[in-house]
Amino acid sequence: MNLPTDRVSAVLADDERLMREQLRSRLAQVWPELQVVAEARNGDEAVQLVAQHRPQLVFLDIRMPGRTGVEAAREIARMDPLPDWPGCEVVFITAYDQYAVEAFEQGVVDYVLKPAEPERLRLTVERVRRRLAERAARGAAGTADALQSELQRLLVTLAGRMGPQAGGGAPPQRLKWIQASVGNQIQLIPVEEVLFFVSDEKYTRVQTARVEALIRKPIKELVEELDPELFWQIHRSTLVNARAIAGVSRDERGRQLVHVRGCPETLEVSRSYTQLFKGM
Repeated sequence: MNLPTDRVSAVLADDERLMREQLRSRLAQVWPELQVVAEARNGDEAVQLVAQHRPQLVFLDIRMPGRTGVEAAREIARMDPLPDWPGCEVVFITAYDQYAVEAFEQGVVDYVLKPAEPERLRLTVERVRRRLAERAARGAAGTADALQSELQRLLVTLAGRMGPQAGGGAPPQRLKWIQASVGNQIQLIPVEEVLFFVSDEKYTRVQTARVEALIRKPIKELVEELDPELFWQIHRSTLVNARAIAGVSRDERGRQLVHVRGCPETLEVSRSYTQLFKGM
């Protein structure tokens, strides 16, 4: 997406009107070129407005009635990218510093504490503009899936840390069994036995050390249902059990290949996910 960082659109979402007005006013001070295209009063509206306007940036209050900011961010991260819209940067608005520290430190999303102080907001703007510029320099191709995967893993962590008292709901129930077709039979496969998942257009292959099976669930759904600490996405169509990784090598074309214990097959790491194995 070759969009200059001085022509960026944003959606603001906060259930408190005064907070939205204050944030809009202070953003105008520190980033006068930013165009606020819409404002939402809750998480559901935020998702709808992002789908409608496809902004480059969304500010989400962590605590909102109905769908929380974290839940809204997860839904936004699942949106299908467009040729000129690989997704949007996320900034959380929160009165509770502890819920956003991990996001801030990992650099996938940023946060603004209520009330939005100009100096902290200026730092946020600098970080966001830098990430937008880096994304534009790389181009949209190949970046959307990596950004979505990284954001989804972080949001799952944040939702678990927030807990029901912060509006995040109960910790998500992880998938423990895979019901899959093995020949003419249906088998229940424990998730921890799965070495990797590889999808094509219609089916997803489930590979264990003993069996190869097929399911109709796409990788996008599996990313949501599996433990992100256990299963790493290394390609748009591939999830690998981190505990089953024996090593990583490079082929003659410089591509990273993951070697899996108990299986002779190697799995290609797409360019978007090579940061998982930096230094290897």
